[in-house]
Amino acid sequence: MGYIGLMFEVLVFVYENYWRGDACPEPEQLGRKLSAHGFEADEIREALHWLDGLSLATQGMQIEHDADDAATATVTLRAPPEPALPQSDDAMRVYSQAEQDHLGAECLGFIRFLESSNVLPGDMREIVVERAMAAPGDPVALDELKIIVLMVHWSTGIEPDALVLDELCESREGRTAH
Repeated sequence: MGYIGLMFEVLVFVYENYWRGDACPEPEQLGRKLSAHGFEADEIREALHWLDGLSLATQGMQIEHDADDAATATVTLRAPPEPALPQSDDAMRVYSQAEQDHLGAECLGFIRFLESSNVLPGDMREIVVERAMAAPGDPVALDELKIIVLMVHWSTGIEPDALVLDELCESREGRTAH
């Protein structure tokens, strides 16, 4: 991956060291572990705050895995405040000017790519957008958005399939077209 902000380095460490969000220690203990690994207090504080927002955003989500296909998962809200209508196949997400400015064309295009590939259902897309809006940077770098997508999957307990994981973890630099 290219350059990523310091907070994102902390998030990558958390992702790599705790196999799922529910395996992650409580914030105070995680903060001590991060400090012991050499992360600065400001980086840790920012990352813990971001992770707290992620936890709040995903706590109402229920993941249903298809028994026949381990790669298939359906994301549904456990108890939505009001009955939600399912998104129709031809629905289109319109981004606010603030979202367009903060995410930038490259990140918005990548989100659309993930949606069209059936990797990012609407509920998860909204969490990705919300968490990206809470991230530093104007616009958010694509490598940082990829970390956000990984962290949303991590927090909900959905493991992306191998091709998606490759797309999220690999830089385009040095790739050759086949």
